[in-house]
Amino acid sequence: MTSLAREPKRTVALLFCAQALAQAAQSGQVAMAALIGYALAEAKVLATLPLAVQMLATMAVSIPGAVIFARLGRHAGFLMGAASYLVATAIFFAALWIGSFRLFLVGCVFSGAAFGIAQYYRFAAAEVADAAYRPKAISTVMAGGVIGAFLGPAVVKVTKDWFTPVLFAGSYLAFAALPFATAALVSAMRLPPPPDPRGTAKVPLGPILRRPRFIVAVLSAVVGWDTMNILMAATPLEMMLCGFSVSDSSTVIQWHAAAMFAPSFVTGHLIARFGVLRVIAAGAALTAACAAVALSGQSFAHFWVALVALGVGWNFMFVGGTALLTSSYRPEERSKAQAANDVIVFGSVAVTSVLSGALHHWLGWQALNLLVFPALVVAVVGLVRLARIEAAPVPRAA
Repeated sequence: MTSLAREPKRTVALLFCAQALAQAAQSGQVAMAALIGYALAEAKVLATLPLAVQMLATMAVSIPGAVIFARLGRHAGFLMGAASYLVATAIFFAALWIGSFRLFLVGCVFSGAAFGIAQYYRFAAAEVADAAYRPKAISTVMAGGVIGAFLGPAVVKVTKDWFTPVLFAGSYLAFAALPFATAALVSAMRLPPPPDPRGTAKVPLGPILRRPRFIVAVLSAVVGWDTMNILMAATPLEMMLCGFSVSDSSTVIQWHAAAMFAPSFVTGHLIARFGVLRVIAAGAALTAACAAVALSGQSFAHFWVALVALGVGWNFMFVGGTALLTSSYRPEERSKAQAANDVIVFGSVAVTSVLSGALHHWLGWQALNLLVFPALVVAVVGLVRLARIEAAPVPRAA
């Protein structure tokens, strides 16, 4: 029998496909959620609340998800995530059919839980790879999202009118096929067993949280995700207010999602060649370019260019942050370190999902873009400080 050590590329390929399906569901949700929220919510300021609830669920599942992975293994956890998304599609369909905003939010809890579990695909890739292959394995799995980036919005365009006049109900019926395909992929994966619980139970979290590499890894992911999320979530609304159609905003989100994941085919190589800190810094620069383009006009081209730059910037900051994170802890610390990272990252994303709609409603599109710059400055300062710490000579013992 072929050992796990001899087939990391096969496992990474299956994780790549699973990531593609997860991103199809996520990008489709992004294309629909704010518009559904705007249609169903009495207070239009709550239009982006569905995405916020989804991200809160993603954050909330981080700790119980880590416990499930630690005790039952990756296979069981990933299958539970697929089941959660299947439940979500049924609730979404029912919510649209009866026109219930509250029930739609319940569906977002289950889809958020599924999305949170899917975030561990990148960690599973890191665990089957050796140190040299690890950044490429992580970025390869993340690259699966480029397929989902086109598939999700494409499914929305084709199926949104299946049950006229109940817009988007057909899309969720179509998305119900995804968890079955995911379960088949997960069943074919060869993943390492969970770590010995006797070794992980005594691992203190405090020292992990204080390590400079962990801090900067989390900071990079938080800033990358939050700046991307605050602009992405509001884009369909702003485009609608500018007179663009659902198909127009779906196209922009489609290309944005593609830009989030297509660079992953080369991000691992860039990290290996230029170093993870430089790649993260390049992501911050691209995110700043996005805000600059968005501030310069509101044509279709402005939205498209800005969201593509935003997607590539997110990729460099998030994939780079993940690679940095996996080098900040020991094997027995992985469950606590990964859970802590995702709680912080997706907790902040949930907050920005709420703020995106509120700030867009109260302050407008330009203010939303201006808020990106201070966050990027904080991230760059963190990168510079870590580079100086790691470049400092280690004092020799007397």
